[in-house]
Amino acid sequence: MNYTSSTNSDSVVKDIALLVVRVFIGFTMLSHGFPKLQILIDGKSDFYDFLGMGPQLTLGLTVFAEFVCSIFLILGLFSRIALGFLIFTMVIAGFVVHATDPFDKQEMSLIYLAVYLLLMVFGVGKVSVDYMIEKRKRANDW
Repeated sequence: MNYTSSTNSDSVVKDIALLVVRVFIGFTMLSHGFPKLQILIDGKSDFYDFLGMGPQLTLGLTVFAEFVCSIFLILGLFSRIALGFLIFTMVIAGFVVHATDPFDKQEMSLIYLAVYLLLMVFGVGKVSVDYMIEKRKRANDW
C-alpha cells in the first residue's frame, strides 16, 4: 500500500474511515439534538420559527433531523434520506438562523454541512446497514 499517494483507494481503509467519520459526526450531532428533544418533550415553544409553520412544528422537524436522522446515520440506515434532512437543517442553521451572526457562530453548522455533503457524495461505506440490505437484495435478486 502506498501511503504517500493521495489517490489511494484501498477499500477497507476507505470503509473504516467512512465508518469513523459517520459515527463521530452522528454522535456529535446527537449532542445538539438531544437538548432540543428535551425542549420538545417539555412543551416549550420558544424555538426560532425559520419555516413559518410555528415554533413547535419547526422544533419537531429540527429534532427529527438532528436526533433521529443522526441515529440513522450512525447505523448507516436510510443514509441518503437522513443526510438529506441533515444537509437541509445545516443549510438553514448556517445561512438563515445564523445569517447575521459572525463567522464563528456559523462555523459549526457549515462544518457539519461539509461533512454531510461529503458523505452524501461518497456514501457511508460497506460497514452500514444500508450496505447489508443492498447486498442481501442482490443475493436474492429482489
